[in-house]
Amino acid sequence: MYYARTVTAALITIALASTAFAAGFDFEMYRTTVEPVFLKKRPGHARCVVCHDASNSAFRLQPLSPGATTWTEEQSRRNFENVTHLVTAGDPGKSRLLIHTLAPDAGGDDFHGGGRQFASRQDPEWKAIADWVSAAK
Repeated sequence: MYYARTVTAALITIALASTAFAAGFDFEMYRTTVEPVFLKKRPGHARCVVCHDASNSAFRLQPLSPGATTWTEEQSRRNFENVTHLVTAGDPGKSRLLIHTLAPDAGGDDFHGGGRQFASRQDPEWKAIADWVSAAK
């Protein structure tokens, strides 16, 4: 009985800490401006969701339901929770999600195995994600 209460208390603490972390980020802005970037096909690249749906990497997206072109709200909330762990509130330049996908000559690192989704920081979709990160407190 003591063990069950201890485990339950630990899980509640983890859930609250995770929710508190994501609290500074705007879910609606994420869902309408950031999440669609993960579904878009860019020339020479696979869509983010193709490689990252339920993958074993830090950036995991929920698999789309058969025939779906977007995620349900519940799936989006799971994606949001995961993505907020890859960004630094208020600082796009320190956010792994933005730096790993950016071309090295534009300030990206050498770590993203899926190629450079964004050639520059001027890419409208890179800027959309950066604006979302910048708006977080």
